[in-house]
Amino acid sequence: MYGLNKTHSIAVILVGTMVPTALATLLALLVTKLRGYGPKLDLRWSYTREDVKAGFKFGMLGLVLTTIAGTVWTKVVGQEDAKSSLGLLVDDRLMPVAAAITLFVYVWLIGPVFEEIIYRGLLWGALERLNMGRWVVFGLTTVIFAISHLEPLRTSLLLVVAIPIGLARLYTGRLGASIVAHQINNFVPALAILLITLGVMQP
Repeated sequence: MYGLNKTHSIAVILVGTMVPTALATLLALLVTKLRGYGPKLDLRWSYTREDVKAGFKFGMLGLVLTTIAGTVWTKVVGQEDAKSSLGLLVDDRLMPVAAAITLFVYVWLIGPVFEEIIYRGLLWGALERLNMGRWVVFGLTTVIFAISHLEPLRTSLLLVVAIPIGLARLYTGRLGASIVAHQINNFVPALAILLITLGVMQP
């Protein structure tokens, strides 16, 4: 029974982490198909060499800023309160290798694609069509991104995370750059989650 409960809890973590955002992303893509001109035009979705280069630069900037902000934040609020909701879920919870790798790949590569489609794709485009200034759109999407994670204590830290990602979208005008920036920014926390769930590192 313990083994079944453990397997069930791991499945809940994986499904609960991935499915809601995946469904929201599917809805966003459907909106572009049914009410717009498709994701390439409506979301400004592209992966040119310039997108990747800009995304890498802003992603590395974000990684440095997030590391500094995270270190300061941890000292201010304490180790336990500084953790993300996902970090709290996987604390002291060993996972099978396949499940741990699945979570790692999602947090590092797939989750950022989903979130960027929603926030700096569909939402960004909708605000632009309201004839708001580009900096207003940048500010609103950054704040909404941080608040929508529903982690009130970490909202200020999430704002720091979101700023370089939003700047990648602002600077290039395209979604590909912000996706790359987001993926680079997520690599370290994704790796930490992988090592914790495999029992290699203590939370």
